[in-house]
Amino acid sequence: MIPSTVIEFRKKFDRERISRNYSATLHLALTVGASSGVVLYSLFHLHGIQPMEWLTIPVTFLYANMTEYVVHRVPMHHPIPGLWKVFEGHTLEHHHYFTDESMEMDGMRSLSIILFPPIMMVLFLGIFAFPVAYLVGYLISSNAGYLFLVVAMGYYANYELFHLAYHMPGNSWVGRLPFMKSLRQQHTLHHDLRLMSSFCFNITYPIGDLIFRTMGPKRKGSAT
Repeated sequence: MIPSTVIEFRKKFDRERISRNYSATLHLALTVGASSGVVLYSLFHLHGIQPMEWLTIPVTFLYANMTEYVVHRVPMHHPIPGLWKVFEGHTLEHHHYFTDESMEMDGMRSLSIILFPPIMMVLFLGIFAFPVAYLVGYLISSNAGYLFLVVAMGYYANYELFHLAYHMPGNSWVGRLPFMKSLRQQHTLHHDLRLMSSFCFNITYPIGDLIFRTMGPKRKGSAT
């Protein structure tokens, strides 16, 4: 059963915050398409990769995971001057649209509050991806710079698709994937309003949560 408070919040949000012209299909296609476009562009510019350049992949993966963790733990859960919209969209809206008692989306229009808005991709590219890729390419090699973009943008798409999977019905083919069960449980724990600012800040792989000991308490009946 979905709590009445959540039902009312969803109705109000859908009525006031989601445009009648909103297209969930277009939103998802833009998210995956733009990320894939950058990845493909970067792959086509790789030539004669040297053994040491391959190290860019695990280093960038860890960088992306730590970025995910820190951004989620700090500005998305704490009001910071200049970043209020990030806090509002996540803590005040997303966490009240989906709680640990009501995690499943009830229609495609719910994607508007699951996926990042397109402007977030622009900010991600402009702050965490392109500038760092340029610096890596300048200081190390062009191959390293392009490998950085491949992993960073692939990770962004991975983040969005995993997050979408957590809010899909548990009996869907995605929800039944073996590796997905424990990840969904962690994210459900994070949606407990009492715990959301303290635990489970990784949306993808809980590396940051393991390092900083924020995996959170086990839920009754949890396999994690």
